[in-house]
Amino acid sequence: MSLGSRRVALGLGCDRGTPEATIAQAVQEALAAAGLAPEQVAAGASITLKADEVGLLGFAEHFGLALTFYPPEVLATVPVPNPSETVRKYTGTPSVSEAAALLAAGTDMRQLLIEKHKLRGPDGRNATVSIALLP
Repeated sequence: MSLGSRRVALGLGCDRGTPEATIAQAVQEALAAAGLAPEQVAAGASITLKADEVGLLGFAEHFGLALTFYPPEVLATVPVPNPSETVRKYTGTPSVSEAAALLAAGTDMRQLLIEKHKLRGPDGRNATVSIALLP
């Protein structure tokens, strides 16, 4: 399927203190893996626990992306292909990036183009990006 002008939503997760550069690199890699251009990103989302995350907010500002933050109990209701008990232990939901992407896109997991792209930055902090196709 040609993704040409199709629009997508990003679901973003990261360790506390992840630098903006690591998040930006993870997003660039995920978009490239899906054959997408940055201009095709229509929405971005994460968990309410990250609403004050400096690197995430800086990335969104520089990318020109308005972020939606979902509470863990809402994210936990979304069926995802890669739930994680480790993520649940720390956040209260088995998925942040996949569930956030799907909620932001208003779709289901059949529309995930990138399930869970993970990047460990040079400082050891992790960023995770999921990409869902908007209907």
